[in-house]
Amino acid sequence: MSAPSLTVYLSGEIHTDWRERIEDGAREAGLPIEFTAPVTDHASSDDCGVAILGEESQAFWKDRKGAGVNALRTRTLLDAADVVVVRFGDKYKQWNAAFDAGQAAARGTPYVTLHDEALDHALKEVDAGACAVAREPGQVVAILEYVLTGRLARHPAGAGD
Repeated sequence: MSAPSLTVYLSGEIHTDWRERIEDGAREAGLPIEFTAPVTDHASSDDCGVAILGEESQAFWKDRKGAGVNALRTRTLLDAADVVVVRFGDKYKQWNAAFDAGQAAARGTPYVTLHDEALDHALKEVDAGACAVAREPGQVVAILEYVLTGRLARHPAGAGD
């Protein structure tokens, strides 16, 4: 019997290195995880609709085309995910991340939120649906290691974060 593996969708803010920290930690722990994510290049994400489907003279329709094309990617990757990690940063409002958490909940896909304590009140409903609320990427890695192996992480949660 082969070891279990996971597909983990990393949703949320794009301005820090949290994705890389989770991916590096999982790799260092030898965890069999395939990570997926939205397009994190802001310009590509914003312009994908008009680049593929043609220019628009109004910003609303440009955004609508981009949102539709990005939704195809997001929904496909969410459907394939075993676990979703949703990161909320403090610099921008991540409405799309909250939507992804709701989509995961509606699909019955377990999710983990990742954010600072300062956002606890604003995210209370999103957090209430989460299986865990993590503060640091290292805690997410420890959760994934526990899910896959049943063992506690070799390093205390949050160590080195």
